[in-house]
Amino acid sequence: MPRVAIIGAGPGGLVAARYLQSEGFEPVLFEQAQRPGGQWSGDPICSGVWPSMRTNTSRVLTQFSDLPHAPGLAVYPSNREIGDYLLRFADRFDLSRRIRLRTKVHEIAPVPGGWAVRHDAHDAEIFDRVVVACGRFQHSRIPEVPGLASFSGSHGVAHTSAYKHPERYRGKRVLVAGCAISALEVASDLCMLGAARVDLCHRRQRYVLPKLVAGVPSDHRVFTRFQALAEESLPRGEFGEMLKGLVLAWGGSPEQFGAPKPADSILEAGLTLSQHFLPLVAEGRIEVRPWFDRVEDTRVRFRDGSAETYDGIVFGTGFELKMPFLGEPTRRMLGLDAQRLDLFRHTFHPQLPGLAFVGIWDQSGPMFPPVELQARWIAYVWSGAIAAPTLEEMEMGVAECRARGVPEKTKMNLMALLFARAAGVEPDPQRWPRLARALLFGPLAPVSFRLEGRDALPDAPDRFAEEARAFGCMQSSQFQEFELQQLRRLACGAQSPQAAAWARP
Repeated sequence: MPRVAIIGAGPGGLVAARYLQSEGFEPVLFEQAQRPGGQWSGDPICSGVWPSMRTNTSRVLTQFSDLPHAPGLAVYPSNREIGDYLLRFADRFDLSRRIRLRTKVHEIAPVPGGWAVRHDAHDAEIFDRVVVACGRFQHSRIPEVPGLASFSGSHGVAHTSAYKHPERYRGKRVLVAGCAISALEVASDLCMLGAARVDLCHRRQRYVLPKLVAGVPSDHRVFTRFQALAEESLPRGEFGEMLKGLVLAWGGSPEQFGAPKPADSILEAGLTLSQHFLPLVAEGRIEVRPWFDRVEDTRVRFRDGSAETYDGIVFGTGFELKMPFLGEPTRRMLGLDAQRLDLFRHTFHPQLPGLAFVGIWDQSGPMFPPVELQARWIAYVWSGAIAAPTLEEMEMGVAECRARGVPEKTKMNLMALLFARAAGVEPDPQRWPRLARALLFGPLAPVSFRLEGRDALPDAPDRFAEEARAFGCMQSSQFQEFELQQLRRLACGAQSPQAAAWARP
């Protein structure tokens, strides 16, 4: 039985092990933390969760297709509930015995016939293949700010990944830097847990969507198959206007709440998610400021000339992509730097056979559905269940990746369809008339990709219908008039026969 080393036992590593095992491989997971779960483990070695943190993705889209959540779970579960879910997933597929906890991988290197893996418990162990599932949110990034090293506030400078004890900021003046989810959520948390003052500074204002719109999770509306088809098929500007119209209808524009006005183009400004941030700005409990000009002891000067004194600064400014266990020749081949990794469909490299990556791209939206689909694709390709991409296809894909330069953040629905098509499991709405509306305009639930193709499940249609109905937005299988209008526009503007066919219910 071919042995596969999996670096990391978070969601990506666990679901990769589950499908590799079912395809006849023997996976061995290496995890440096004391328990599996990756970010959801709560282990400070690898986890950036804080005590009160809940998911920013709904329960329907924060699960794998084989294991539904227990009844009664909140719409947005706590970090501990997702950590426990991943432990149940590992037990469900007998993966726990395959995980080597507290075992850090120091180096992987190609050798004749496989890969050598050097780790804490062994000089070098040979595996037939390797899956890298270490995640891309391990190495925090704090940008250069003039005078930042001189900051002498009592609570210092930290990154949101180190935000473990919010109570220590109670009664303190705190500046949060950034405009992505972690920055907005930490700023909101600080405000509601008793910080004396919370300001937030950023380089550009993003549009902000609440997590719930009229009782429906936002990720059920934004990350749909229709939205992915529209982004693939319509001119960029037209798609941007369509997306902006939805966001404004559901969440308003930041300047309505007292935050700065974002750029007119939502694709230029960007989109982020937070339930409480804009209402707290509207209440005057969070003040939004421009980016740093410089720091002088406890005083921060901003680019508009204003200044304020703070006890602590927390940066929600993202992460750098680092994989120190990759040797220098491998890093060069992959074009690895702080932001990029040159791969064919974020997974394979033509010059590194037997090596695959899971969940390393940067995206908006839930990770569980596309990560599961990527894991299925890898397992099916390696087992020979489906055709592997040709060397020429991979070389072209890597060349295109290099030509794009700095990679842009992508979206969950685009990634899910990319891997579903590669794995041959993208469901055809025309084959499922009762589910067609939900497949196009409903949640991109993992079980919807078990309707057809390899590993199809007999109960998938009923389970998907139930999940699509869960929040009241898909009670009927009949398309609404505005949905039909959108489909007709997409059919007219589609740049591929496949997209045009999908757009005809």
